[in-house]
Amino acid sequence: MAVEDLHSALISNGGGYAKHSEQKSFLVSLAKWVLKSAMWLIFVAWIALFFIIPTDFGSTFYTDWVAATDGTLFGETGSILLLYSAPIIVIAFLAVPYIIFFGEDEEELQQKKKKAKFSLWTFPVLVDGPLGVVSAAEMIGIILFIVFVLSALYSYTVANFEMLPSYGDDLTEGEKRTFMLQMSAYCFGLIVLSCLAFLFLPIARGSILLRLIDIPFEHATRYHVWLGNLIFFLVTMHGLCYMIVWMVRGIIPSEVIEWKSDGGANLAGIICYGFFLLIWVTTLPPVRKRYFELFYYTHQLYVMFVIFLALHIGGVNLSKAAGGIFLFMLDRFLRFCQSRKTVNIVSATCFPCGTVKLVLPKPANLRYNALGFIFLQVKNISSLQWHPFSVSSSPLNGKYHLEVLIKTVGEWTTKLMDTVSKTSAEDSEIQLPHTPTYQIMASVEGPYGHESPYYLRYEKLVLVAGGSGISPFLAILSDILYRIKKKKPCLPQHVLLVWAIKTSNELSLLSTVDMGSMDFSDRLNIEIQAYVTRESECPVEDVKLFEATSCSVFSFSKGATMSVLTGTGNKLWAGTYVIASTIGFVFALSLLDIFYINPYSIDAWWYLGLLYVICMVASVLIFGGLTIGLWHLWERKTSFREASEENGENGGLVQSNGGLTGKDVYQKTLISATTIQYGHRPNFSEIFGSLSEHFAQVDVGVFVCGPPTLQSSVAKECRSQNLGRRRKGNSPIFHYNSHSFDL
Repeated sequence: MAVEDLHSALISNGGGYAKHSEQKSFLVSLAKWVLKSAMWLIFVAWIALFFIIPTDFGSTFYTDWVAATDGTLFGETGSILLLYSAPIIVIAFLAVPYIIFFGEDEEELQQKKKKAKFSLWTFPVLVDGPLGVVSAAEMIGIILFIVFVLSALYSYTVANFEMLPSYGDDLTEGEKRTFMLQMSAYCFGLIVLSCLAFLFLPIARGSILLRLIDIPFEHATRYHVWLGNLIFFLVTMHGLCYMIVWMVRGIIPSEVIEWKSDGGANLAGIICYGFFLLIWVTTLPPVRKRYFELFYYTHQLYVMFVIFLALHIGGVNLSKAAGGIFLFMLDRFLRFCQSRKTVNIVSATCFPCGTVKLVLPKPANLRYNALGFIFLQVKNISSLQWHPFSVSSSPLNGKYHLEVLIKTVGEWTTKLMDTVSKTSAEDSEIQLPHTPTYQIMASVEGPYGHESPYYLRYEKLVLVAGGSGISPFLAILSDILYRIKKKKPCLPQHVLLVWAIKTSNELSLLSTVDMGSMDFSDRLNIEIQAYVTRESECPVEDVKLFEATSCSVFSFSKGATMSVLTGTGNKLWAGTYVIASTIGFVFALSLLDIFYINPYSIDAWWYLGLLYVICMVASVLIFGGLTIGLWHLWERKTSFREASEENGENGGLVQSNGGLTGKDVYQKTLISATTIQYGHRPNFSEIFGSLSEHFAQVDVGVFVCGPPTLQSSVAKECRSQNLGRRRKGNSPIFHYNSHSFDL
């Protein structure tokens, strides 16, 4: 009887524990839903605000809102700041606990989709044209912006016609047109301010907002480009309309040099437009691709653009776009602090195809995903140039290093190849191995990328690469293999790699992935289709196609690893940095109002705008800088503790010997998995048609990295297959994902 009682008690306790777990799970789900709903509600209300303000109702609301805060500490500036910029800052605040406690882990990512279904983000709508490949979600955003601009212009024009009689009843037709043009110019300026609220958000590389929606910087950059072109058009119309009005009235010289204290400083606006024009011209594809350095250096003039923008529109109007500018400042200062650290490149390997593999040291506690990328500066080549490269290694393959593949295609990459060759030649003359006479020094920003390894949500993967675009896919292959090897969650079971290359010697890049001695055939099916477009037949023996290196450089690095202040790094410290800097900004603005602006009745527009920018910069430097300092000390301590727990592995040294573990086994597996075709390009219609026949109703992740023509071809085929899915019945859904990074 006692045994039965004990058994009953154990069951009772187990049931109580299960009930407690269910309650805890429910509370967690509820908290996640509340946070997510709150962010969505704020975001929708913020977007609606821009549509409402130009209307009569919005104009009345705006006037009442400003009047309600009249006479308070922050006055009209604080009122507009709270209305326009506070929502996006509040979302950033709420994003901190959300990504810390409720971010998707690998198990949730793989269990998220039980049934194949379409996604707005991965369904290509436009595949040809000036915008490149545009997904359904991106198309919705584009339409919203177009609707906003057109509706705002309409509302402002109607309001201007209603205001026209207030200028006098005896106006001639010419004077009426002049007044209408003047008011239209002002309205263009108001629309520009609304668009500026979004301009800087996509280019904050490690932004907490981009991490929240899991859109990496290389994807968001195109949104910045689209907005930049739209804003440039609106700014040009704003200035052109004013110039025509001044010309008609014959007051051009005096108005051009006007620097008003109770309104817009015209000269500051013209200087601001000059910087904007210079930036925009260098972003045009013919200029950017041929003179990348000119494009890069000219883009740094955004600092002068923001300063003269503030001088032109004043603190009140700048408050409308302050949220995005402030978040970008936070990201830029964090990147500046990270890039100050210099590391020695552990090893550099030259491949016959003109590609260099660099192995960079990293701390053990630096986290990133396989589709990450870094910005690299090599001190031996240039102290100013930064270039983006995809990480070609898995975060699971090497606790203390990461790898990048760099194709020799320009002046900078050619110099890098020459530097590696020079170092290799000098090292070969030294008797002692691994004692380089010529160190290769580098600085690193990143790694950046997706917050989660989203390629794991697909059971079937199709990787399409063009030339050096193979780099991120080598990271995916390596990551999947290591996950299987270490028995970590890994959904992909079939991987098809389609690789278009010019010459067969590029096939040697496949040797960078180490499969070891394990047999993965029962867990993973890897198929590689290589298309050599500029050769009609195999020029050498098959085994030589996988020849790994022509020269290598080896070095040791003790403690000189890249900084942990990264876009996909510690979530808690990244959130603390944003919150502390924002609180610091409010504190600095309060002190400025209490001790200077209000006591001395400072009311000059241009001066208030300048003070406003100074407050933002000061809060980032002081409060943000203090947080970064504490972050750095904490990470250093954590890194040291983790290194100590490694039981003296490598004696605290980061070492790479450039060897390929299990090379012979891997080459045999690779050759059996690779089909090489010469003299033609891949036929995507045939490839995707075959996949559609063999795969049942399942989500197929299609990833593309290559030139725009390759992206368009693959996106067009994905769209065609998805649209024809009803005719085929039980067929897969192809989800298009681009990993191409084109600055």
